[in-house]
Amino acid sequence: QVQLVESGGGLVQAGGSLRVSCAASGRTFSNYIMGWFRQAPGKEREFVAGISWNGGKTYYTDSVKGRFTISRDNAKNTMYLEMNSLKPEDTAVYYCAARYSAAPYIYTDYSAYAYWGQGTQVTVSS
Repeated sequence: QVQLVESGGGLVQAGGSLRVSCAASGRTFSNYIMGWFRQAPGKEREFVAGISWNGGKTYYTDSVKGRFTISRDNAKNTMYLEMNSLKPEDTAVYYCAARYSAAPYIYTDYSAYAYWGQGTQVTVSS
């Protein structure tokens, strides 16, 4: 199995930028489809962005399109989420997730991912 650890969260003002990272260990990172999810207090966990095993395919939820960029570096076993033009409604705990698959498909349902990190808090002040 793969172990995931997020980092890079913090407090930022609205309009600012932040990059969160997800470091993987344990198994071959390139064998996994990766995703970012977030959960705000009192809300369900929601899909943010996903990336295929080789980075060739990405997908974003509508609310972050044009502002967030997902990427991965398989040589470093790390995935990233670059977040720009942040809004207070982006405030949440951000989780990275992994699914063992080489299919050119992005899963948006959290139940499709078997492995999860512990989460990193992102707070955007107005």
